[in-house]
Amino acid sequence: MFKKLVNKKRLNNEKGLTLIELLAVIVILAIIAAIAIPAIGNIIENTRYNAVKADAINVLNAANLYFTDEPDKTEVTVKTLLDEKYLDTAGKIPEGNTNKVTKEKFNTLTTSAIVYTNSKTVTFDGATIDSINGDKQKGSKESNKTIPSAPSSSGTSN
Repeated sequence: MFKKLVNKKRLNNEKGLTLIELLAVIVILAIIAAIAIPAIGNIIENTRYNAVKADAINVLNAANLYFTDEPDKTEVTVKTLLDEKYLDTAGKIPEGNTNKVTKEKFNTLTTSAIVYTNSKTVTFDGATIDSINGDKQKGSKESNKTIPSAPSSSGTSN
């Protein structure tokens, strides 16, 4: 019986949040959101940039298979790789005739500017798999990027 009285008394003394406490919580959540939203936007842009780089690596790998089957060829377009089923999808890499892989010591990819988010673009200019993997640029930084071929290691360094 005594427990029931204590519990009833405890229920009667409970109060909800005051308006000031509720406003404080809302302000804290707004501050956290103001910090988090730009960071999430940068993560999304970096991910889109990395997705285009992954598409480029897929094109280069498909070209490796193509050049293995066609050793007399020295160049192949992305459209040819798609038409001849060496590549299921080129992702963000356009099928145009200017987007091609050239057979050299290492296969190199050359493309026109590829939009990966809003007005930000990336261009592959004789890029190899190593140069794409070695690229340290962030997708959320400067707007137009170019991934060139890897620098040769035959030069002298001081």
